[in-house]
Amino acid sequence: MHPIHDFDVLLLLATALSSKRRPAQMVEIVAAADLFQQAIPAEAKMIEAFSRLAINGLIVEIDGGFALTPDAQTLVNRLPRKADAAERMFIVRDKLSEYDAKAIHPAIELTMEQVKAAVDAHKKASESTAKNLLVPKPKPVEEVQRPGQRQRRPAPARQNKPAQPRWRKG
Repeated sequence: MHPIHDFDVLLLLATALSSKRRPAQMVEIVAAADLFQQAIPAEAKMIEAFSRLAINGLIVEIDGGFALTPDAQTLVNRLPRKADAAERMFIVRDKLSEYDAKAIHPAIELTMEQVKAAVDAHKKASESTAKNLLVPKPKPVEEVQRPGQRQRRPAPARQNKPAQPRWRKG
């Protein structure tokens, strides 16, 4: 697939994250892209990337949702778990550069209103107090011990005394 844009890789990873069990809605893909990139993507870039990935046979539209094709799933499978988002994007970009589309598929046609509605819904959801499962939990700055959780003292070292015989001569 040539040329490869950064947003194509981001959209591929976001779709993979949000469509594990069922086709993902646009709002879920925007939330996953926000998780990877730490910013909400531009609407025009998202429309172009959906079209490019669909033409190359990597994303399909199913019942109003979006899912990865089997070819795309092989590209994003077996990514290192401990790798951060930049490393994962680099690995997928490398695999995507080696990918060659077998045929031209129909493009996914999105309107600017659909994408803007999804971005607005994501912004409203992130501002609310509801729990977003795609956002990682914040870690505490320092380790706080709970009251009553004390460490035990170490056991005293055993002293090696010479063994006393059980019986004495004399």
